[in-house]
Amino acid sequence: MTAQAQTASLIERFSLQGRAALVTGSSRGIGRAIALMFASAGATVGVNARHEEGCREAVDEIRAAGGTALSIPGHVGNAEGCEAVVSAMLRDAGRLDVLVNNAGTNPQFGPLLDADEGAITRIWEVNVLAAIRLTKHAVNGWMREHGGSVINIASVAGIKPEALTGAYNASKAALISVTKTLARELGPSGIRVNAIAPGLVETRLAKVLVETPQIHEHIVGQSALGRHAQPDEIAGAALFLASDASTFVTGSVLTVDGGWTT
Repeated sequence: MTAQAQTASLIERFSLQGRAALVTGSSRGIGRAIALMFASAGATVGVNARHEEGCREAVDEIRAAGGTALSIPGHVGNAEGCEAVVSAMLRDAGRLDVLVNNAGTNPQFGPLLDADEGAITRIWEVNVLAAIRLTKHAVNGWMREHGGSVINIASVAGIKPEALTGAYNASKAALISVTKTLARELGPSGIRVNAIAPGLVETRLAKVLVETPQIHEHIVGQSALGRHAQPDEIAGAALFLASDASTFVTGSVLTVDGGWTT
């Protein structure tokens, strides 16, 4: 085989040509970076967020770069919203090969025992139950008969929790457990389920952590690379898990944290 043929074969392994991917919470941050990368790899990407305007902006960016994208607005923080989002994706794309459960929230900061239970419930609904509900609808609507890849965006907070974000930490630990359970249960149907655990990434959700010098220095000071990440540095891991480059990978938690958990 020539070097050119080997290169072509390698590129094909990472191609998402002919596939459809739904990325929740993809109007900004990590989700938007994943949507852009998936589209550049040939996927038809469903951009989901609560507000239609944000979805449209991301879709326009993808289309301007030559990709194919659909606006799938909807709130995944409740059961009805999850079902509606997957139904809209299947209606508009005709298939659903890759599901990225990226939408997340963290309205609680402070001692866990002082946390408002309403905030904890909201975190659980968006960070854990949404992933379960969306996966259920994706499996029943397409993947059980055709196979697929589910990628849950967890966090190093679910592996090595720190103080003051206890509800968020617990939700991400639960999401990692959900990932491993679903990998076991769905493997016989040809459905792979994996998680990515990012470290500190410069997003709106992590704005306080990035912009507060004491907190930022505490976090990056513990990492091997000594810095935080940009959203597109997480997207490459998602492309690997979505593509045929990872056909024997399931139930895994891919840590992308600059060596913070090393």
